[in-house]
Amino acid sequence: MRRTAHRLRRLAWTLLWLAMLAALLAWAWGQPFMASPRMLWDVSRAPAPEALPVPVDGVRAKQIADTFGAPRGTDRTHQGVDIFAARGTPVRSATRGIVVAIRDSGLGGRQVWVLGPGRERHYYAHLDDWAPDLSTGQVIRTGDVLGFVGTSGNARGTPPHLHYGIYGRNGAYDPLPLLRADAAPAMTR
Repeated sequence: MRRTAHRLRRLAWTLLWLAMLAALLAWAWGQPFMASPRMLWDVSRAPAPEALPVPVDGVRAKQIADTFGAPRGTDRTHQGVDIFAARGTPVRSATRGIVVAIRDSGLGGRQVWVLGPGRERHYYAHLDDWAPDLSTGQVIRTGDVLGFVGTSGNARGTPPHLHYGIYGRNGAYDPLPLLRADAAPAMTR
């Protein structure tokens, strides 16, 4: 009898501690410092988008040439589309997600990578500059400014443009059909 009472007390304390831990976790999940983990949870479970807005202010999808897969030199192909606009034109996120990298290196020069729905990585390259206070780990909503059209990286000497690419589970794929599927007018804010 004492042994049973002792086990019941121990079980009650264990259940109480578990309930308190669950309440603490539920409270923490709703706090601002958990915004990135919440977004990561959301985009990892969400399907990849079937349509996307053009990420450059004032540009419509019909103005974008289909250059995905075009030869670039002798050893590579174009892994995105180039969206031409005036230098300094705002570049906006085509999807919600998390900024996973901000770099100034390689062919893309100044670039931003956003992890979006379906765990796809959205690549914004050749930026003239990044949005003020943009940081790795930042939660991004569709339409948030990431940077500004430019000619950094191997785009020096070309007209200002954004190189926009999407990388899914099987590598890069052509984003233009998704941009054309979004019948919305050009992004402006």
